Amino acid sequence: MIHLDRITENIKSIRGRTGSDRLICAPVKADAYGHGTIQIARASLKAGADYLGIAAVSEGIELRKEGIEAPVLLFSQPHPEEIPRIIKENLIPFISDADFADALNEKAALANKKLQVHIKIDTGMRRIGCKADESLTLARKIASCQGLELTGIATHLAVSDSTDERDIEYTKKQLEIFKNAVDAIKAAGINPGIIHAANSGAIILHPDSWLDMVRPGIMLYGYKTAEESGAPEEHYVSLKKLRPLNVKPVMELRSVVTLIKKVKKGEPVSYGGTWKAEEDTFIAILPAGYADGFTRLASNNWSVLINGEYYPIAGRICMDQCCVNLGPRPKVKRWDEAVIFGMNGADSADNAKLKHDAAALAEITGTIPNEITCNISRRVPREYKPHCL
Repeated sequence: MIHLDRITENIKSIRGRTGSDRLICAPVKADAYGHGTIQIARASLKAGADYLGIAAVSEGIELRKEGIEAPVLLFSQPHPEEIPRIIKENLIPFISDADFADALNEKAALANKKLQVHIKIDTGMRRIGCKADESLTLARKIASCQGLELTGIATHLAVSDSTDERDIEYTKKQLEIFKNAVDAIKAAGINPGIIHAANSGAIILHPDSWLDMVRPGIMLYGYKTAEESGAPEEHYVSLKKLRPLNVKPVMELRSVVTLIKKVKKGEPVSYGGTWKAEEDTFIAILPAGYADGFTRLASNNWSVLINGEYYPIAGRICMDQCCVNLGPRPKVKRWDEAVIFGMNGADSADNAKLKHDAAALAEITGTIPNEITCNISRRVPREYKPHCL
């Protein structure tokens, strides 16, 4: 279940935090972090997002085929063979080097187009992006290109979600490098366009990074990458003055009980016999496994929610199924709904505080909620609520 109304709420909270005058780029790359590209794009734009963010040209093509005409930023480095499609679909690529600028310009000029582009500056992430001291030369080149128009400059922050003092200082250094590079471009008489750096962590911890536009990644989908309260005291005091940031998980992974069977004390369950019944009990079978994105690392270490009660996974999670221990006197019936992870909202008051979202599952499996939601496979049907925003 994908709760589109929470996309609206989350964008409202982000805009309330960062200010109504700042643009928002909603990331819909990787199938909108597993939530569904087209539905999330439409919901985000209706909620007030200004730009969409993608990582692959094919994702931009998908948006355009569905009639979505909003500005689309292409974050990753595409292959030269994809340049004609970038131009045709009016995508806005990041440029890191002169060679790519030349290739874009050649094809755009031949098509009699003026393609919008953003310069990407590497200030310490060490992925794509030009060095800061190369950015002015690159900006001058773009300004001289017949087929290109510089409409933005961006960087990406490597540790902006960390409350460690050293990482806070590293982020400040990245921002200083970035702002100095932008200032040099301005001083040369070149309009840099939209200046943007803030990802989810920076929206929480670094208000000086908000600039012209923010790019809330996993935050759009309901997860904070850091808590303000974890920051050093002096930094936290300044953050407390900001409007609170409240975002809610958008995705629930639901399944259903397809079978219930009795297991005797001492009998093993699932592959490898890693779980044995400590008493006569009942086991529920759910048609959800690691091929659906329910990670095998959660075996014997997670619970699912059925009728307001939490029941532990019994044994290894299989490719297509998993087993759940219902106990000796089950209150569960065949075909009851089971929530594998959700929005922390149990019907039972006793269980209301138990974390049961993608962040909690990520914590026990040693990853991040981004990976949990992205890994939900395409064979799992997405149901959207409300059906249309």
